[in-house]
Amino acid sequence: MQYRNLGRTGIKVSPYALGAMMFGAVGNPDHEESIKIIHKALDSGINFVDTADFYSHGESEEIVGKALKGRRDDVVLATKVHLPMSDDPNHRGNSRRWIIAEVENSLRRLGTDYIDLYQIHRPDPETDVEDTLAALTYLINSGKVRAIGSSTMPAAEIVQAQWVAERRGLERFRAEQPPYSILNRGIERDVLPVAQQYGMGTLVWSPLAGGLLTGRYRKGQENDTHRAQFGMEHLRDEQRLDVVEQLIPVAQDAGVPLNHLAMAFTIAHPGVTSAIIGPRTMEHLDSALAGAEVVLSDDILDRIDAIVPPGTDVGRLDMAYDPPAIQQPLLRRRPAEQRAAA
Repeated sequence: MQYRNLGRTGIKVSPYALGAMMFGAVGNPDHEESIKIIHKALDSGINFVDTADFYSHGESEEIVGKALKGRRDDVVLATKVHLPMSDDPNHRGNSRRWIIAEVENSLRRLGTDYIDLYQIHRPDPETDVEDTLAALTYLINSGKVRAIGSSTMPAAEIVQAQWVAERRGLERFRAEQPPYSILNRGIERDVLPVAQQYGMGTLVWSPLAGGLLTGRYRKGQENDTHRAQFGMEHLRDEQRLDVVEQLIPVAQDAGVPLNHLAMAFTIAHPGVTSAIIGPRTMEHLDSALAGAEVVLSDDILDRIDAIVPPGTDVGRLDMAYDPPAIQQPLLRRRPAEQRAAA
């Protein structure tokens, strides 16, 4: 396994990161099997593990903590905070109050006294980013966190956070975790260039487009996979399925399975540090690891560009972040009496 710089942090990480979202009740509830998957990933050379407090309501962090006993110092451990952990309205978000409280819960579940990369899982329009950065700065100064990052943050908000950190003398986000795949290339237009400009590492999620680029989802076919049971709309998006059909012969000509084509594509971008693989079973992990040495030629990358132009998205990925103006019509519509030009 080769290793790359996580931005300018000086931390070296593997191009494949092990995502732990599928460990626990939502994915694989068998702790022992999940631990074996984690151990095999580490034995293969992966040194980057990403989880979140929200995954299976803390159970994922607990499984990761068990797996890392005796191996903690050899792993770059990342987790996240933001999504709701109870019905209490203050047990979520990016407030100083919640971040400082929840990091203690994550440390306990993970069985460690420090987190290498502590990430804000989503933007929080209700919280001043200065308060968020101040809380995260406190955690770094207290030794509980080594570096901080954002996730699924629009480019403009990444820039704003960098400016606030500079003006206020606060720690700045050193990494961003955006969605990125052949089907979702929008971040090539803004997020990746901004991250490169500010020396941020990027840990991209959903490189297989929420499962569509595994080759198991085909147009006109019913599917009873684990993901399909959750009713994810992007798995039935005709536009996205059409593109999958166009990519399958490209993968065949490259001599690789579709999932290997997809993973190799993501880590070929110079702005991408690592891509998250999120296995639920040992078979899923083995399949991902089998493609670790795949290198795509310029000809194959050109063919992908012709199918999905750089900087564009095909349809919408479930779990993608929508800012308030997209979610709330009143924020993008003047009152009726003010809409006329005359």
